[in-house]
This record gives sequence, structure tokens and C-alpha cells, in this order.
Amino acid sequence: MGARELFEQLTRPAVAERYVLRLFVTGMSPRSTAAVAAVKHVCEEHLPGSYELEVVDLYRSPELARREQVVAAPTLVKSEPAPERRLIGNLSDHLRLLRGLGLSAA
Repeated sequence: MGARELFEQLTRPAVAERYVLRLFVTGMSPRSTAAVAAVKHVCEEHLPGSYELEVVDLYRSPELARREQVVAAPTLVKSEPAPERRLIGNLSDHLRLLRGLGLSAA
């Protein structure tokens, strides 16, 4: 392991908890693909190896949306760690996404 990799490993915040996320989208629309990319980017940057992300297409799984009481897309549901949190709408704001997940922006 090189010095840079060691530095990045040592300065990366420790995440003890596993994040369980479900992202509800509507098909492959530009807004949906942007939401998926934004959530994956934040998770890979701040929760590498410590998250599960399930992407749910509302067109293919309307019953799951009803069960989860999702009324708009995109909607990101963080079920673990508690408390449950929901982010609805534009997920491209990096800081809003971090706060919504309960992560510090540092």
C-alpha cells in the first residue's frame, strides 16, 4: 500500500453502522438516473462498503411504493441506522443528501 492510499484510509471517517437505503424512481427518466448517480456517488464517497442500496422503479413495483407510502419520485428512504429518514425530490444537492442520511459534511 502506497503512502497516498494509507493516508486516505487513515483519514476516512469510520462508519460502524450499515446503511440500508431504498431509492424509488420512475423508470429511466433523466431525473431518475441523476438521482441514482447522486446517491451512489455520496455512498461510495462516505459509506464505502457500509451500505445497501436498492433502486425501485415505481412503474414496476407500485405495490411496494404503496406499502412504503411513497407518493413522489425520486424518494430516498434510509431505514437503517435508525431513525428512518426520507428525502424527496431533487437529490443532486450533496450537502442536503449528507444531512438527510445523518452524515456530517466534514
